[in-house]
Amino acid sequence: MAKVHEITVWARGVIMDKEGRDVINIFAQAAQMEGKHAQAFDNYEDLPDRVLVTVRKYVRLSDEEIEHKYVYTNDKPELVVITEATIVKGIDILRGMEKGGTLIINTNRSIEEMLKFIPNANLLGTVATVDADAITGVRTVDFSGSEGGGDTSGIGKGIASPMAGAIAKVTGLIKKENLAKIVSDVSGMERGYNEVKIKKMG
Repeated sequence: MAKVHEITVWARGVIMDKEGRDVINIFAQAAQMEGKHAQAFDNYEDLPDRVLVTVRKYVRLSDEEIEHKYVYTNDKPELVVITEATIVKGIDILRGMEKGGTLIINTNRSIEEMLKFIPNANLLGTVATVDADAITGVRTVDFSGSEGGGDTSGIGKGIASPMAGAIAKVTGLIKKENLAKIVSDVSGMERGYNEVKIKKMG
């Protein structure tokens, strides 16, 4: 049976809901362009309609059909993505991760500084940071992409494009060239890919 790659994206309700959703949708679309099977979905247990509450988004990739399509959480994420740095404080962001996993954080702080806030950092095989806010200079608070609405700003406007570029560089799960066909901010995606800082643990 082919491996299922589980990616969990943490964001904040309402103000970053669309950006978190964009990250998973960009990845799913790019994976499908490469012939992979992909699922992308929100976790509605997390109440995304509450401002600033932490919310999770999930994407799964596999070379074969994904059988557990009705399981609405990622129980064993191999990659965790944090779209806003303060989320790492006081939350078990690595829940379910097996040893050797990967963490990517949107922050302008150093990897060493961020690791101080992660009590189970010994699980990590790779940690990476990218300053997606500085790359784009814009946050998209766009309610048009909410459930039942159309998305008027385009996929990846705001921090999602550099975050997706960083994820592609760190994981190698999808090709940068396919991201460029999907995101609305190609230069931001390229900068995320090129500017991400990566540290191998242990």
